[in-house]
Amino acid sequence: MGWSYRKSIKMGPFRLNLSRGGVGHSYGGRAFRVTKTADGRRTLTVNLPGGFHWKKTLN
Repeated sequence: MGWSYRKSIKMGPFRLNLSRGGVGHSYGGRAFRVTKTADGRRTLTVNLPGGFHWKKTLN
């Protein structure tokens, strides 16, 4: 099993994500968040009350 590293630094609604694969960032709150991962993918996540959520990968 290989090693891994993951650290998240919160700065208000902005979050910087550090991992073995690189650096990513996200912006938003609990209900709405836009994320760019270390490998370049962008995702949009919408969370609704009652446990419902919707996630879409953006181009």
